[in-house]
Amino acid sequence: MRAIGNFLWFILGGVVMGLAWWLAGLIAFISIIGIPWGKACFVIGTFTFFPFGKQAISRRELHQKDDIGTGVLGMIGNVLWFIFAGIWLAIGHVMSAIACFVTIIGIPFAIQHLKLAGIALAPIGQTVVSNEVAEAARRDGASAHVESPRR
Repeated sequence: MRAIGNFLWFILGGVVMGLAWWLAGLIAFISIIGIPWGKACFVIGTFTFFPFGKQAISRRELHQKDDIGTGVLGMIGNVLWFIFAGIWLAIGHVMSAIACFVTIIGIPFAIQHLKLAGIALAPIGQTVVSNEVAEAARRDGASAHVESPRR
């Protein structure tokens, strides 16, 4: 089912937004100081091509610890990203979602576009993993949270 969903997604518009992410990544790489944002653009652009069966989750949630992208520097990076590129990519995803919502069969695609719009607003500190890995990370995080008061 994932393969069919990803194929239909790619053919019916996922390729356009994936290329938009890659274009933003190329522009970021050209500026040299934008290389961290460019790397995130290529990861999320690839995710945008074939999103079904994967999720973007916080690296803090995945690894149960902070890193440079999940702390204050990541927040500053996300603010800069939002101003220069994030808002435009999010608008593209929202517009695509509206076009998909118009058709009844496109509602699952519209929901995916809205998830990607949220990611477009603040991609630094996020990583793309399979649904199974994301569920395991959330389960481990929940059990660690429950265990911590007992210690």
